[in-house]
Amino acid sequence: MSKSYHKDGASVWSQLIVCCLLVGLSIGGYLFAKSDQGEERVNLDFLKAPIHVVRLGDMAVSVTEQGSLESSDNVEIICQVRGQNTVTWAVESGTYVEEGDVILTLDTLYIDEQIAERSKYAHWARSGAEHWKASVAKNQLAIPEYLEGRFVAELTGMEKDLVIAEADLLTDQELLKYVQRQYERGYESRDQVEQHRRSVEFTKLRIEVLKSDIEVFKKYTKEYELARLEGELKVSQAQFEANDERAMADASRRDRAVEEKEYCTVRAPKSGLVIHPSAAAWKDAPDITEGGTVFREQVMLLMPNLDKMQVKVGVHEALIDDVHPDMKVYVKLPDREPFECKVSHVADIARPPTIGVSNIVKYDVTVEIPKMDGLKPGMTAEVEIVMNEFTDQVLLPVESVLEFGSGFCCWVRQGNSISRRIVELADSDEKMVRVLSGIQAGETVILNPLAYVEEAQDAALINFEQTAAEAVEEEG
Repeated sequence: MSKSYHKDGASVWSQLIVCCLLVGLSIGGYLFAKSDQGEERVNLDFLKAPIHVVRLGDMAVSVTEQGSLESSDNVEIICQVRGQNTVTWAVESGTYVEEGDVILTLDTLYIDEQIAERSKYAHWARSGAEHWKASVAKNQLAIPEYLEGRFVAELTGMEKDLVIAEADLLTDQELLKYVQRQYERGYESRDQVEQHRRSVEFTKLRIEVLKSDIEVFKKYTKEYELARLEGELKVSQAQFEANDERAMADASRRDRAVEEKEYCTVRAPKSGLVIHPSAAAWKDAPDITEGGTVFREQVMLLMPNLDKMQVKVGVHEALIDDVHPDMKVYVKLPDREPFECKVSHVADIARPPTIGVSNIVKYDVTVEIPKMDGLKPGMTAEVEIVMNEFTDQVLLPVESVLEFGSGFCCWVRQGNSISRRIVELADSDEKMVRVLSGIQAGETVILNPLAYVEEAQDAALINFEQTAAEAVEEEG
């Protein structure tokens, strides 16, 4: 077993030594070949690189954005029914209609219930109002009826009773005198005299009571009865006003519901194209679809003026300060040649970013489109806004320039040799870049130097290592 172990170990070491010798020979051969033929290999690769002769040219610096056509003059069909309403039918977007055609209907079940309910309450309230109206008229008549009728009659009756009592008193007094004379003559007894005296006293007392009743009736009973009648009048007036107001309120609600029911059937105010409004991404507006919901003052449909079209695009906040009205614009529509327009409006307030999509802030730039046949809202439009235009400038292809920590570089070819050139750049149109200094027209530059120039590859590697080291230091 020990011999087998040593034998296997020796075999393994011998294999490792052989491998090392082979690797060493390979590396040595590569270094020797590179020392003898490296310059020639580089030159051969360099000669294969595509080139570009620098020339003077014109360049337009622009920004291109995508948008869609819309009308700048829309007739808005707005929901005039309160609350949340369900769409039962809507005309398809892009349909041409005639004036008066039905273009949208809303569910009327809830409104029908409101009309029935409010009609019932309006009738109840009106019935109560009429009842109390009659009560007001009755109580208004009760006051003069009391003052000129019952009060006078009752007072006259009481005064009549007083006159009778006073007459009875005179009669009783005369009888008392007669009985006293008869008593003095011996024809009447004392009891008869006392009886007539008590009758006189009783009549006097009855007269005092009647006078007191008349005084109380004039001073207190009259005022009490007037206050009671006036109170009943005020109560009936208040009840009438309350019921009348309730009846008018319920009738008004019923009439408004009846009017809103008419608004549930929407008709075209004019002949033309009908489209569904496309809600902006940041707006919480439901689509106009069957079974969908709409709210009061919401725009349900649009009837655009096809003679006044525009396109609205979003421009990044970093570029918006350089965009102004009347700037030249090239608009490209599907299956049409690009045509020139102008910027008509630049928004002062940024378009809110789309939640959950990105945090890019853009501003709306509006471009008016001249009158053309066949334009429809929603058509895709590519808008190129020309920021600057330059003539007779030294231009370099973008693919010929590399950016390192020291700046921008390109490689100039002169015969069978190349040299690194630091250049100062300005604007770019994504294909060509304008050169301020570092190179002149007529010189030849290497395209895509990173693929053909070893110096560019080494510089890119060094730049990458420096960037990575700086990133590590910042994280540390």
